[in-house]
Amino acid sequence: MNGKSLLRGLGLVAFTLLVWGMTFVNTRALLPDFSALEIQVLRFTLGYAALWCIYPRRTPVAHGDEWLFVGMGLAGAAIYQLLENCAIHYTNASNVAILVALCPMTTALLAWLLGRGGRPSWRFLIGFVVAIVGVTMVCTNGVQAFHFHPLGDLMAFCAMLSWGFYSIFVDMMNDKGYPPIFVIRRMFFWALAVTVPIVLFGLTAAGRTVLHGSFAVSLDPAANGARFASWLNLLNLGFLGLLASAACFVTWNMACEALGTVRCTVALYLMPAVTVVFASVFLGERMTVVSFVGSLLILGGVFLSSRA
Repeated sequence: MNGKSLLRGLGLVAFTLLVWGMTFVNTRALLPDFSALEIQVLRFTLGYAALWCIYPRRTPVAHGDEWLFVGMGLAGAAIYQLLENCAIHYTNASNVAILVALCPMTTALLAWLLGRGGRPSWRFLIGFVVAIVGVTMVCTNGVQAFHFHPLGDLMAFCAMLSWGFYSIFVDMMNDKGYPPIFVIRRMFFWALAVTVPIVLFGLTAAGRTVLHGSFAVSLDPAANGARFASWLNLLNLGFLGLLASAACFVTWNMACEALGTVRCTVALYLMPAVTVVFASVFLGERMTVVSFVGSLLILGGVFLSSRA
């Protein structure tokens, strides 16, 4: 890897993490008016439309490659996003963040088992432990112990596994040479396609009660007129659809191609620290000494794991 490719990859990772670190703030602002499923469908629909505008060309797909697009749509968008958002209803947000932070280790193990990478080294494992300690400190902020909530924690754990498989699909797709924007556009198509049955379920009475309404979908003109008339809702949806989805999924895949999927995924340890900073700025949440020390530990863990 030359210096130019390294700097390009690091820049893409930094941009992606900064944007994704803010999505917690945007999603939380939308939840009073929209269900988790509605937010997911709206953001990926907006992202899909934006990518068609940016890259309107059709690209032939080689025989046997379509399953990779389906896998990416399922693992990285449909399953991961819905499980992560729904998990917060049944467990603490800190539990979700800690469990999802296991993604780098899961990705490294899957890459090794599937022949997409070498066996994780001791330095990588030590970096993982240091980073997880930092993530726990940041997420609990020194005042909340880790308590198990079986259903929500299982959802968060499955979301973490889903992202691990998505990372492997990304690594395999980057070997194919398709344009990055086309890859994400087609991925969004399959994510939306497999979500259609869930949306139909959300229109029923059962969908309005299951998981505290996380699957609820409303077609009521009066309700939709009110919530879509809010400029703040439109701003948050635009941020999630255009930046967090359309732009950042593309930049993340490009970063994985430049740096390697496992090394790039290690940077996800930084997500809780980034979220804490934005939460302190936009939500007025105080950053304590514990969260600051935890952030330093995360940086140390990232350094050790990425060097390995």
